[in-house]
Amino acid sequence: MQFRTNFLAYLVKKPYLCIVFLTMRRNAGIFIGLSVLLALFFCLDICSGSIWLWPWGDLSVMEQNILHSIRLPKAITAVLSGAALSVSGLIMQTLFRNPLAGPYTLGVSSGASLGVAFLTMISVSSFQLSAVSLPIAACIGATLVLLLVLAVSRKVTSNVSLLIIGMMFGSIAGALVSLLQNFANPDALKLFIVWTLGSLSSVGWSDMQLMIPVLVIGALFVLLAIKPLNGLLLGEDYARGLGINVERTRLYIVLATGLLAGGVTAFCGPIAFIGVAVPHIARGIFKTSNHRVTIPACVLTGACLLLICDMLCSLAIYPLPISTVSALFGAPVIIWIILKNK
Repeated sequence: MQFRTNFLAYLVKKPYLCIVFLTMRRNAGIFIGLSVLLALFFCLDICSGSIWLWPWGDLSVMEQNILHSIRLPKAITAVLSGAALSVSGLIMQTLFRNPLAGPYTLGVSSGASLGVAFLTMISVSSFQLSAVSLPIAACIGATLVLLLVLAVSRKVTSNVSLLIIGMMFGSIAGALVSLLQNFANPDALKLFIVWTLGSLSSVGWSDMQLMIPVLVIGALFVLLAIKPLNGLLLGEDYARGLGINVERTRLYIVLATGLLAGGVTAFCGPIAFIGVAVPHIARGIFKTSNHRVTIPACVLTGACLLLICDMLCSLAIYPLPISTVSALFGAPVIIWIILKNK
């Protein structure tokens, strides 16, 4: 009782901490509910597929291999990818103050596609591609575009100009991909198209050793920018009035987006609509734009949504690309946003 009294007295003396404490307490039930749903969808995703498996039952050697080598890494990849794309979409919408901005706005996906296209189009006839060659090529392409955007961001003061330049970089990369496709042989073109459809099952335990550190570094940049992001909600001028270094915050956001979206795209291919739709779903659930709430909300909501998409892909009669199913969820949300905002 004494500890509780002292703790409440300390919060009263610190109004900022008091607001944070009350916000967390008010949303605790929703966070707990989303966490339970995440655990439930994770278990269902592991169980579902062409063969229904119960992890806690008696499994044959083949079923244990399927569970450990395919379904478990696929479910973990869905959680990581859904969280990373959702958070990167959220911070991009805040930076550009555009509800339709997403993790691929700055051309990161186009850069990754260019790297994969360049590798597949010139190498199929000369040597056999290894399991990690496509992710490495995608990482290189995404990194090159990210470096170009970072170089331009030091010269451009307007976020709108940065948005347009990022879209132009993406258009240039897309044009180069189309050029490579015109000269590609059918085998190379098929390999590239399969990659562009997106897949969570292509990520194994060895790939996660590269993917997870990239996503963790991107998440650290997001954590560094939480307070400035809240200031940017009211505009750059207001943020500068609060003493926020807008240029440094923009650098953190661009780096975080490049690492989170680029890391997911490199290993899973492009995954559509998750990064655009989930931030709006999270804000609608929690009725707030405070990034201390919306960032963990996007982590849980994005992970749950991509697990649902993966379950639908595995339960279909014929295997479906993950981007196809995610578009069925994300596109109606985008339409609703446009109609709501007129």
